[in-house]
Formats: sequence, C-alpha cells, structure tokens
Amino acid sequence: MQKLTFDLLKTDPDGSKARAGVIHTSRGDIETPIFMPVGTRATVRGVPERDLQAAGAQIILGNTYHLYLRPGNEVLKSQGGLHRFNAWPKPILTDSGGYQVFSLSELRKLTPDGVTFRSHIDGSSHYFTPENVIETQRAIGSDIMMVLDECPPHPCDHLYAKKSNEITMKWAKRCQTAVQNSEPLYGHHQALFPIVQGSVFRDLREYSAKTLVDMEFEGYAIGGLSVGEPIPLMYEFTDFTTDFLPVNKPRYLMGVGTPANILEGIARGVDMFDCVMPTRNGRNATLFSRNGGMNIRGARYINDSSPIDEDCTCYACRTYSRSYIRHLFTVQEMLGPMLASIHNIHFYLWLVKEARKHILDGTWATWYPGMVEIVGGKLP
Repeated sequence: MQKLTFDLLKTDPDGSKARAGVIHTSRGDIETPIFMPVGTRATVRGVPERDLQAAGAQIILGNTYHLYLRPGNEVLKSQGGLHRFNAWPKPILTDSGGYQVFSLSELRKLTPDGVTFRSHIDGSSHYFTPENVIETQRAIGSDIMMVLDECPPHPCDHLYAKKSNEITMKWAKRCQTAVQNSEPLYGHHQALFPIVQGSVFRDLREYSAKTLVDMEFEGYAIGGLSVGEPIPLMYEFTDFTTDFLPVNKPRYLMGVGTPANILEGIARGVDMFDCVMPTRNGRNATLFSRNGGMNIRGARYINDSSPIDEDCTCYACRTYSRSYIRHLFTVQEMLGPMLASIHNIHFYLWLVKEARKHILDGTWATWYPGMVEIVGGKLP
C-alpha cells in the first residue's frame, strides 16, 4: 500500500520560501503549491464533479464533523467510503471536525479526554475523542486525515493558548496511536497530518511545531490562523512556523484564504491551501479574475457581452457573457451562483498552477508582487 511521500522539485532562489513539489498518494499525485476546493458535506457546493475535473482539481476536502452527522459512518461504510459515495476518484483530505466543534463554543464542553458537543442540526449530544475521530475518518476513507485539535480563538491570552496547545499535542499522539492500531477500510493508505497551534505566541508555535516534528508525521498543517487576527500577523506566524517544519514534508495552511493570502502563503513556504471563499463568494456574485475582482450584480455589467475573464477556459467563460450571468443573479436563478462558483474554483486552481510554473522556471520573484497587487485590489 503506497504511503504518502513528497518530492521537493525547486525552491525560489531569490529570497522567498516559495517552492514547487509533488505529493504522491495511492490515488494519484498532487502538484504543489495546490488549492483544495472544500466539499464540506460530500460535495463542493454548486460545482459538479465533472467541473472540478475540468478545472484541474487534484484533491478536495471533506469535513469529519459534518459527514459524521450526515450521512453518518454506517452509510459511508455501506457505500464504500466517500470516494465512491460522491464519485470523486482523486485524493480527499478530511478536516477532523475540531474547528467546527470548537466554533460551537456555547454548545460544547472540552475536557482533556475529548469534547462533548450538541449538533447544530437537531441539538443531539455527541462526543468526539481522538480515537473516534480517526474511526470516522477511516469510514470516510480520506487519503489525508487530520488530528483532532483545539483551535484557540483570537484574541486569547498566553495561558489559554498554552493549555489549549498542550491538549492538541496530547491528542495528536493519541490520533497517531489510533492510526497505528487500525487499518484502512478500502485498500488505500491514509496519511495523518498534525496541526501546529499556539495562537500568536512565538514560544508556543515553536514548541508545538518541534514537538510534532519529533513525533514524525507524513505532513504538517498550520492551524489557528485566519481566525480573526490582523492579516500581517497571519503572514508573520506562517513565515515563523514554516521555519520549524521539515523541508521534505508537505505543509498545509488551513482555511486560507483570498487569492492574495494564498500567494503570500506560498512565498512563506506553504504547499497546500483550502478555503470556502471561491464558492461562498461565487454564490454572492463576487468573481475573481486575472484582472482583479468584480461584483457581477453591478449595473456596469447590464450590457457587457464579454466573458468574466477573457483568458479563462472555464465553462462559464467559454459559454456565457457577464450580462447573462448578471441577469441570472438579478432574477435569482440558481444557475448564476453555480456558474460563478465554477469560475472561481477554476481561477483559484489557475492561480496556484501559474505560481508553480513561475517557481519552476525561476520567474516567481518578478511575477508574484504584481499578481498580489492585481488579486488583492478592491472590487471595482
């Protein structure tokens, strides 16, 4: 059974940490840097599998919390795991559900052993431990599983962050032991990534990263950022944390972010990103392009016969005008949000592919500042 490995192909020679590589899994290779579309409830909302494939998606996400609640472990097992259930043949990463549980601060009770929480759906009580979270991810059959962790809020004080981090470190070890004491259900290796926490405290981040590296995982995630802290702090602590992570293992910055955030994360040594922004913004008529963003509801697009992005090859751009897509939003036709989401996913995947190309050909240093300025601009 092929285990997860990572080949580092090239690092930017001009001062940044930007790097290009390949993650090898038993369900296919993942070229990095990569953006992972988020399929929280077994689907990337509004984007059919064929359109994900056409956009060049190499890996998607599922969420343990939501899949545990619906459809549930037994349904997933009966269907042969999530890959067969949602007809996605390539790798899948599952978030452990920790972030979702801990965002329910008024509906959960944390102990050193696990966390009791109430479902956001019907209020029923449930209990997550590191061990049963691994059991659920075994039922899902994800190619990359995440440890159960606590994501401290921002802001929090040093004492809270330290106690939280201690729990996360213990849970990471328990998850690792649970993986070692169990087997995949569907004949494919399942890698386990831990999550570096520590809020915005350098000593805690360093301790967390070094402790997890000593435990030897197949890859590493950076959590607890993009949770309300100022953007400069997010960049600072991403940059700080990657200094302590192995060069020969993939690095995943969780829940980030805007196109500019992703480029800045790449410059700081990150390989993998996920965010609901492409589809969430698409459903709300905000579109990304090589020329910056746009709110397609704007009156300026009433008679605009051009595509969203002249150079984009997605289905929406090849088929429809800005005028038509604006009309769909105006009359609240569901096709509008779907086309916008398809385009935004396509753009995000184009962006990381383009970044990879510039890293490999040695032009990252000249390309990246200009692209950050374009994609980071305000909507016209």
